[in-house]
Amino acid sequence: MKNISVAHSPDADDIFMYQAIKFGWIGSKILSFSNTAADIQTLNYEALKGTYDATAISFGLYPLIYEDYALLRTAVSFGEGYGPKLIKKNGAVLKPNFKVALSGEHTTNAMLFRLAYPKARIVYKNFLEIESAVLSGEVDAGVLIHESILSFSSELCVERELWDIWCEFRGDESLPLPLGGMAVRRSLPLSDAIECERVLTKAVEVANSNKKLLSKMLIERNLVRVDDKKLDVYLNLYANDNSINMSEIQLKAVNRVFELGFEAGFYPNLIKAEPNLIPTEYLESRNA
Repeated sequence: MKNISVAHSPDADDIFMYQAIKFGWIGSKILSFSNTAADIQTLNYEALKGTYDATAISFGLYPLIYEDYALLRTAVSFGEGYGPKLIKKNGAVLKPNFKVALSGEHTTNAMLFRLAYPKARIVYKNFLEIESAVLSGEVDAGVLIHESILSFSSELCVERELWDIWCEFRGDESLPLPLGGMAVRRSLPLSDAIECERVLTKAVEVANSNKKLLSKMLIERNLVRVDDKKLDVYLNLYANDNSINMSEIQLKAVNRVFELGFEAGFYPNLIKAEPNLIPTEYLESRNA
């Protein structure tokens, strides 16, 4: 069988959504899957190089890779009233040119941050190093992502929610905050790309339907960085029914991210999500 290299982040929601394949609960008659875990900005860089067949990406990156990768509808993470947090030391007052640590230049949160704080001095770090960078005084503030938003030092406080920044820029319509998604290499035969999306979609669906069992297995095998209570909270935020298949409102939200980035000069082209999805109707017409 043809092997598909899949890359995802090491945070709990990505591991959770992929693990049904790893455990053999979901499979394919024509494809096998191998997986690699890396922090999201590393995955964004690798996507720019076309390293993996299927990869997790920040939605903020996609307009830079759309010619080489198609968007998948599944394994998506959106914020609905929540998301990354801009944190600082208690009592600190941030000047317009404050120094801030972000998790990567191509992340969606970095794009929104740059729109809201154009004078800030940005350094990029692995998301696991951001809290300590603020505590040590290396930077004045930092944007926490993934499980880091659930708990952090009592010496720190939230300056601003990225959700609130999103609400300012998204327009009048109530749209969820697009954070992470999946993309598949366009050079794959279309039938393989469709099968890849089918398997990944089924994996997310099965994982979500067996959340208690799968969560227990992840904890027992030390595959996640949080305890069972935090894992449950985190998965309810970012790996839920809305992660299985992108809805129309989610696609509108992704398109709004693309518009904001294009208007700010971050992208050379204005694209939309829908034309870049896998055309699953191909198999239906071929098999008719």
